[in-house]
Amino acid sequence: MYSKLFLLFILSALLIKVNASITGNALIGSFFKNQKLQVSVEIQRDTATWFDVSRNRPVPIATYFCQSLSDSIKRTHNKQKVVLINPGYPGKNTDYGYIAGNLAKHGYYVVTIQQNLPSDLPIPTKGDLYKLRQSYWNVGVQNILFVLGKLKKVQSSLDYENLIIIGHSNGGDISMLLAKQYPKVASIIISLDNRRMPFPRSKYPKVFSIRSSDQPADTGVLPLVKDQKKYKTVLVNVNTVHDDMGGFGTEEQLSEINNLIIQFLGSNILNRRM
Repeated sequence: MYSKLFLLFILSALLIKVNASITGNALIGSFFKNQKLQVSVEIQRDTATWFDVSRNRPVPIATYFCQSLSDSIKRTHNKQKVVLINPGYPGKNTDYGYIAGNLAKHGYYVVTIQQNLPSDLPIPTKGDLYKLRQSYWNVGVQNILFVLGKLKKVQSSLDYENLIIIGHSNGGDISMLLAKQYPKVASIIISLDNRRMPFPRSKYPKVFSIRSSDQPADTGVLPLVKDQKKYKTVLVNVNTVHDDMGGFGTEEQLSEINNLIIQFLGSNILNRRM
């Protein structure tokens, strides 16, 4: 009898949904301070293709969120913060899941935008890339604005006043151009090793960049040390090559990138309404 009870106990334990103990950290910490929460961290990922009629262009996206965390945030009468991810070329909407999933586990609503389509012309790889890629970056900026506008309609309760944008390589260049053209759209820009489009020389939006170990930026892209201090721009070097930032690094390397992102966001949660 006791052996049967023990077996039932083991089977029941295996069937119970795993819950994570989340102590105040990053976004969750900003909402719940030092409370210890028992919440499910099952991440829901959905894919879709939204169509921009004005440009006759499809825009594939992927969304990541944790429903239980979203519900917990709503109960505090706060709004869930939004992160838009721009993959490096020729990344897809389903790439960079290691970043998107980790952010979702920390309470963010994440959307990854596929910036390039199979029907697009290849981006230039020779010559003056700053000039030659401008038209491609402008398409990317319009993709971001379109997705943001559509998202506001289908997810109206999210926090769009404190938008966070992350981009790798060419996706980082697109993010920097957005910051230059529309400085009030995002609160924080995080670049994973963009190399062509210069950083904005301004205090807003806040800029954080993780730099690779193998590919330097073009002259004039990174701010001088004095400008980094003046505008509170943060640059961090890691022992990860440029391409591996796209999700091809070791578990340790990808974990380091995720930790740096979460730490920066945790210390720079903005509230324009305050």
